[in-house]
Amino acid sequence: MLPSNEITAIPKLLELLDIIGCIITIDAMGCQKEIAAQIIAKNADYVLALKGNQSKLEDAVNSWFEKAQSKNFEGVDHSYHHTTESAHGRIEIRKYWSVPAEQLGELPNQEKWLGLRSVGMVMCERRLWNKTTIEVRFYISSLEHDAVVLHDAVRSHWGIENSVHWVLDMTFHEDASRIRKDNAPLNFSVLRRLSLNLLDRDKTVRGSVAMKRYRAGLDNNYLLQVIAAI
Repeated sequence: MLPSNEITAIPKLLELLDIIGCIITIDAMGCQKEIAAQIIAKNADYVLALKGNQSKLEDAVNSWFEKAQSKNFEGVDHSYHHTTESAHGRIEIRKYWSVPAEQLGELPNQEKWLGLRSVGMVMCERRLWNKTTIEVRFYISSLEHDAVVLHDAVRSHWGIENSVHWVLDMTFHEDASRIRKDNAPLNFSVLRRLSLNLLDRDKTVRGSVAMKRYRAGLDNNYLLQVIAAI
């Protein structure tokens, strides 16, 4: 969990990381012109979720894709990819479109988005036995238009979200934490992630991270074994 003001925390984090040649994916909170420029300056690429905090840009992108869809993208240079997954009685169909940014015409403040080369749309359709829901998300990127690359970036991002943030919440109750004062939130956030990594790396005990954490609280020898893995 980043400090409460993610917009100021993300640039500080990017300064600390060697991201040359990497693709940086960030949620809508981090969809900021300064952050995009910083990523490009460090010789990396970005895929940024576009939502309400960039409302004019989102509206323009949404309007363009609605028109393109109504014509089945006829005459539009675009890349398309789709996946279908089925599990636990649920079917998920994900469709990805990626187009060169210049095809959208003049976007709001386009010249201020350093490195902007493509715009993408992801449509996720979830089918349950009693209802079907559709969610649409938009992305801006410094990468060339390629729907497969967009798919890989978005799925990798949500893979981290699900595998790390969900575990931190369910096992360490991070979202319910009432720690707020001074540097304590950041310090405890680092400790939780360190603990998660250590417990996850330990292969001497089979079981979930929650079970390993419980055992480490009861068995000092096991606790020392986990810590020694550093």
